[in-house]
Amino acid sequence: MFYYFRYLFIFGLVLPGLANAGQVLSLLEAEQLALTEDPGIKRFGSLAQAMEENSVAVGQLPDPKLKLGFMNFPTNTFARDQEPMTQIQVGVQQMFPRGKSLDIKSQQSLSGARVQEQRGANRERMIRKTVRLKWLEFFYWLKAENIVFKNRKLFEQLVEVAQYHYGAGRRNQQDVIRAQLELSRLDDRILDIKTRQEKIRAELGVLINRPSIDIVLPEKLPILYQDIDLDQLVKTLDRHPKILAAQAMVKRGQQGVSLAREAYKPAWGLGVTYGFRDGQNGVGVDRPDFLSLGISLDIPLFQEKRQDRKLKASQFNLGANRQMLDQQYLDLKQALERDHADWLRLTERVSFYHKTLVPQAKQNTEAAFFAYQNDRADFPTVMKARITELNTELKSIRMHVNRAKSEARLRYISGEEK
Repeated sequence: MFYYFRYLFIFGLVLPGLANAGQVLSLLEAEQLALTEDPGIKRFGSLAQAMEENSVAVGQLPDPKLKLGFMNFPTNTFARDQEPMTQIQVGVQQMFPRGKSLDIKSQQSLSGARVQEQRGANRERMIRKTVRLKWLEFFYWLKAENIVFKNRKLFEQLVEVAQYHYGAGRRNQQDVIRAQLELSRLDDRILDIKTRQEKIRAELGVLINRPSIDIVLPEKLPILYQDIDLDQLVKTLDRHPKILAAQAMVKRGQQGVSLAREAYKPAWGLGVTYGFRDGQNGVGVDRPDFLSLGISLDIPLFQEKRQDRKLKASQFNLGANRQMLDQQYLDLKQALERDHADWLRLTERVSFYHKTLVPQAKQNTEAAFFAYQNDRADFPTVMKARITELNTELKSIRMHVNRAKSEARLRYISGEEK
């Protein structure tokens, strides 16, 4: 019992079931908290809204220009009615961009908005995956602590049994020392587990913006998948935000090529000017006002150095966007196949540990302990069996958690939220 109280004193622990009195944080609740607190998702949303607003602005004609002029005033008197060409002109000029360039620029801005929306959707999936992986890893270390704590009581019993046999003269002192050594090593193992717990607890607390001390997890792992069909998951790749964002980039590149082709067309402007005159002509009639109408054309000369280069640049940019789309699809498909293979193997191992290894390890420990009590086995055999059972239990929990992690990675690709 001395070692039991020493354990409580050194590590500041209490019995399982009394350690955490806070509210249990489910995996789904952790995801929702992280999504609510993440500024990155809001940032992509703001960028998308900004581009949508800009799409309206860039699709409008340039502001018209107002012109005011004082024409042909005589320098000797500056009188308005002295000379027939003296006039005050008021005019308006409106420019019209090349071809359909305004519509194309508007559509380009909308495509950019779609890119930002999909980047925000991908960040949401990434946050879900990150929270799931952190939550599951924290779950493992909590379970590991419970398992080691439970086995520590059994190691204490081995110390007491070794001391009893040594006091009765049936065993040597080395058995007692070995039992105490293994118990101390178990204490060090618990300290390492607590260190890992606090680290992952802090990381999870940052993600959900909650004090890490308040994080309490449920007793059982959540069921993410009951069955996984690889062919069905492959069909979901076309709906992945990375693919949709890349497709929007390709569309924007196509619009860039169209805009470059419009540059070969001339821009033109329309101007209207009204000239006010005073005075009378030679027959005593008031001088009439002047009305002028003008059209200007922006002729695209020297195309080889300007329009041709811009068109080639836009075509190269479109090719790069298409290559990025192909690369994104290939990367996601490879990740999907890799994670699905991991899930299959881990599912087999989980079943094998549950049905075979864990029961065998427990039976081996019981048989070794019974044999030791009846002087048919030595103490190292008993200790080895006990350590093997502990490691097998921990490995079994690790297999369960790793399978859940592979499911979390698959969910990032498939997009399933529940």
